[in-house]
Amino acid sequence: MAGLVNNLLILFVVFQNICLGFRSPLSVFKRYKDTTRPLSSECLGSDRPVISLGLSDFALDIRMPGVTPKQSDTYLCMSVPLPVDDEAYVVDFKPHASMDTIHHMLLFGCNEPSSTENYWDCDEGTCKDKSNILYAWARNAPPTRLPKGVGFRVGGETGGRFFVLQVHYGDISAFRDKHKDCSGVTLHLTHQKQPLIAGMYLMMSVNTVIPPGEKVVDADIACHYKRFPMHLFAYRVHTHRLGKVVSGYRVRNGQWTLIGRQSPQLPQAFYPVEHPVDVNYDDILAARCVFSGEGRTTETRIGGTANDEMCNFYIMYYMEAKHAVSYMTCTQNANPEMFRNIPQEANIPIPVKSDMLKVTHGHHEETKGTDKSSLLQQAKKEEEEILDQDFHIEEAVEWPGLDLKLGQVSGLALDPENNLVIFHRGDHVWDENSFDSKFVYQQRGLGPIEQNTILVLNPSNAKLLHSMGKSLFYLPHGLSIDKNGNYWVTDVALHQVFKLGAHDKEPLLILGVALQPGSDRNHFCQPTDVAVDPITGSIYISDGYCNSRVIQFSPKGLYVMQWGEETSLGRARPGQFHIPHSLALIPDFSQLCVADRENGRIQCFKLETGEFIREIKHKLFGRELFAVSYVPGGFLFAVNGMPYPGEAEPVQGFVMNFSTGEIIDTFIPLRKNFEMPHDVVASEDKTVFVGDVHARAVWKFASIEKMEHRSVKKAGIEVQEIKESETIVEARLKNTPEPTDHLKKQEKQHLVQQASTGVSFVLITTLLIIPVVVLLAILLFIWWKKTTVYGADGEHKLGSSSGRILGKLRGKGGGGLNLGNFFASHKGYSRKGFDRLSTEGSDQEKDEDDGTDSEEECSAPPPPSAPSSS
Repeated sequence: MAGLVNNLLILFVVFQNICLGFRSPLSVFKRYKDTTRPLSSECLGSDRPVISLGLSDFALDIRMPGVTPKQSDTYLCMSVPLPVDDEAYVVDFKPHASMDTIHHMLLFGCNEPSSTENYWDCDEGTCKDKSNILYAWARNAPPTRLPKGVGFRVGGETGGRFFVLQVHYGDISAFRDKHKDCSGVTLHLTHQKQPLIAGMYLMMSVNTVIPPGEKVVDADIACHYKRFPMHLFAYRVHTHRLGKVVSGYRVRNGQWTLIGRQSPQLPQAFYPVEHPVDVNYDDILAARCVFSGEGRTTETRIGGTANDEMCNFYIMYYMEAKHAVSYMTCTQNANPEMFRNIPQEANIPIPVKSDMLKVTHGHHEETKGTDKSSLLQQAKKEEEEILDQDFHIEEAVEWPGLDLKLGQVSGLALDPENNLVIFHRGDHVWDENSFDSKFVYQQRGLGPIEQNTILVLNPSNAKLLHSMGKSLFYLPHGLSIDKNGNYWVTDVALHQVFKLGAHDKEPLLILGVALQPGSDRNHFCQPTDVAVDPITGSIYISDGYCNSRVIQFSPKGLYVMQWGEETSLGRARPGQFHIPHSLALIPDFSQLCVADRENGRIQCFKLETGEFIREIKHKLFGRELFAVSYVPGGFLFAVNGMPYPGEAEPVQGFVMNFSTGEIIDTFIPLRKNFEMPHDVVASEDKTVFVGDVHARAVWKFASIEKMEHRSVKKAGIEVQEIKESETIVEARLKNTPEPTDHLKKQEKQHLVQQASTGVSFVLITTLLIIPVVVLLAILLFIWWKKTTVYGADGEHKLGSSSGRILGKLRGKGGGGLNLGNFFASHKGYSRKGFDRLSTEGSDQEKDEDDGTDSEEECSAPPPPSAPSSS
């Protein structure tokens, strides 16, 4: 019997430790407690920044640490680390702010705040890395709620580890008494996996110009949606003072469904979508901002100061967890013609009382002038937040195109149907015998290439769709395709540029004189690339290996202007080139970016004037940067050259944020190795192709979430899914999109699987309780048996052993476990007293990299004497 009692004691101790582990979730917050910053004694509730709300839930209090702004329109930031290492979900927000002192608050999630101070001026930025808007609050703004079962994912492998609070103090007259402000927000977080993940979709115009005095100016944005279904539940509009109305729609089969419509002069909160709207594969998302230039004496462009304008339509959505993407963006107008059918309501301004304008904006009229020299200063904070998506470029290893039999691959492009077009040299090669010292081609006796040099491939399966270019070229180099599907190519041996129709045997236009190098208006010297402005039709040619210039021609091929010069000794100055090797035209910003190959940098210029705007240069580029490509939405892709002996920078591909120039990601192939990647092209879904002139190969890369993934092939769609979590960022269309009802069926099935997680939790809890009940029953039986058989003596013996156990179960004795209190304190979670509150807000009107009044936004070694030819 004594052995039985001892075994029961051991069983009880083990169970007690398990229960205590569940009972003390705050034990995981020790790391957070050690790093918590001291706050002002005036901040109520700040002494307990983390509060347990049950077995799996907790609250996190994020407050300004007792600050007193010294001038109006001050933006202050502070950060709080996520107090747990594993994945959690923000399911609710409770603001602590007064409209008398706060204009608006924004809450961001990221991995590295811009400062480690208790608080800092937001002119320094909010985050050093990627930042996502999680919450916004604005005075006079109505609340909206996160739907049940929806949460923002934080922590773990993919979520941010810090929260950064930004507070905009508009008018500081309320601080005349020098009191300290402790505004902020309390988050309700849970470890329970949420079946639906919240995210943000930003539609943003980047090239709108509002003429002075113009009564009505429309800014239209539209993108095709190419992902799994998402469900819209809130929207937010943003312009500056010239905006009259902003409207957003889903367009399906020609039918326009309103998402939301609001005056941007009203409090810029997240307003609830009145009628549920779902967005499926191949739907179109469209938005229109209506402006008026009345009262202005100069042009108004998109930018960050109060004198500039913005056109933003935010959509807050949720997706089934497995397919969730936290941020998406649209900055183009994919179908201008469709806006002829936009509902008339989108053109009707919403009247706003004049006394609401100051309350809503809270800005003072003194603003700094806009820097007209660069649209870099106009792509502000909101664009950067959306562009900083957590994705990774990885080779699509199942793509068979790597096995194609090609010559030296010199150029790549995507046609209007998104087919891959390859320009290669067939059986010709460029080597040390190809040219003499005056750049005259020495192998004319070989004749033109007898193979088709232009190949059109299905981007999904590398199937050859069309080929052309036989007997036309000697040494192909650059390739680009205009909006009408015409091919523009360069030949470095012929020193010419050609315009070819996709199915024409003869060129439509030829620039340059065959086999004659030169540097005047009618000659080229080994021209490298071509770019065509989709709006004006202007032609830009980089020329080249033996000239250091960019030349502009009219759509008919007439000389317009040129810029550039040879690189001088020492550091390469702006506008100097050492082989302008590749061009990327950025119509969104009216810029032309040049891969300045031997200077290892990218230079960007104004299209209209050729005026230098900026340089993008990173140590990772090494000495050579071969090619650059732009994707609408704000991404630059580039490839560098092999490192020189003794240098460490590897040959690789780069993904950059166009507005900031920062490197977001790098990529290398898994099959074979880059030898001399010569050209790169990318589509809007961030599918990337790289052509290598030495390896004679083309790689395909896809954009995926930063998690382990597996391939799943569906009828008509090839999708890469993230294992047991998030899916792709890419869905590659093969023939026809997968039926929407099939995707919905998948989504419902997964929701059922997610719901089973909750059932498992209840089952585990029940199984833990059963041993306790059995233990109590056994102990009571032993006590009754001893009392019956042994009488008082037996009772005395029990008091020295089992009696101590029962005493502890009743809560007696130090360190005992009171089961009644234990289970009472861990009943099912109740949201009473913590109802889900809104994500409200005005705008993020401070640039993370700019000190203006609104949204945020290298040197080269001496060139080698003999650069490699390609």
